[in-house]
Amino acid sequence: MDILVYVLLAAVLALGAALAVTLTRRSDAHAQSAAQAALADTVQRVEQSLRDQERTLAGLVNERLERSEKVTSQVVTDLRERLARIDEAQKKIGDLSTQVVSLQQILTNKQARGAFGEVQLNDLVSSALPPSAYALQSTLTNGSRVDCLLKLPNPPGPIAIDAKFPLESYHALRAVAAGDAQALAAAQRAFQAAMRKHIADIRDKYIVAGETAESALLFLPSEAIYAELHANFGGIVDESYRARVWIVSPTTMMATLNTVRAVLKDVQMREQAGEIQKSVGLMLDDVRRLDERVDNLKKHFAQTEKDLREIDVSTDRITKRGERILATDLGEQPEPLPKR
Repeated sequence: MDILVYVLLAAVLALGAALAVTLTRRSDAHAQSAAQAALADTVQRVEQSLRDQERTLAGLVNERLERSEKVTSQVVTDLRERLARIDEAQKKIGDLSTQVVSLQQILTNKQARGAFGEVQLNDLVSSALPPSAYALQSTLTNGSRVDCLLKLPNPPGPIAIDAKFPLESYHALRAVAAGDAQALAAAQRAFQAAMRKHIADIRDKYIVAGETAESALLFLPSEAIYAELHANFGGIVDESYRARVWIVSPTTMMATLNTVRAVLKDVQMREQAGEIQKSVGLMLDDVRRLDERVDNLKKHFAQTEKDLREIDVSTDRITKRGERILATDLGEQPEPLPKR
């Protein structure tokens, strides 16, 4: 900015110098003085104009710099906020990845997977039934320990629930590459064999004649596996029906528990109805005894009334006889009886 002003000023000065030389050569001293004065005035006006333009240009530049600084500051602030959000999202993604890995470890470990299913089953049962209606990790007379035992009256009797599932064969089935028909068929056979064995184990361990109901429940902690079974392995579902092992998902399990709760309420109401009938019978006995005592009291009142009437009769007879005796003429005027 300053260089441009100096260049323009130098050009004006050079022009003035050239003009002065020319005037010096062509005119006399008076004309030269007038020309120099005019030149000085022109130079002064040019300098003032340049200074005004410089101030105006400087103001515009400062205004644009301030505007650019504000825009840049806002952009930097927005960028920092977005970077903070990205960092937070990455942190959440990292936590989610850790949780997914932990869940995968749980689901790949048979013992941990059983505990995971037991926890979910416990949450469902405890939210739907009172503590007196079920027992966790209950041991049957054959030595088998069932994950949950629903305490239903006979019939049907206590119902056993198993919360374990052969998830390894299911994962192997889901891991088959698309288009590999041979591997898919082998994985399906392995999955069906694992399901048949698990259903047979539940039937043999958890259905005890005279102790439990004639059926048991196989709890699946995943709706996806339940849908897969009914969509692609209907034969396994039919075999479970024949073995009296009902396969349930979290949703169908909750519906089953609501039915169990309704049955327990009905049993409780019937028991309470029996107690009410017993109490009503005792109350009727008390009413009969009260009637007997009222009858006895009535008899006592009737006897008392009879005695009072007889007393009145005797009193009247005594009074009449006294009056006859007093009315007998003994030669003396009897004194009148006192008024009663």
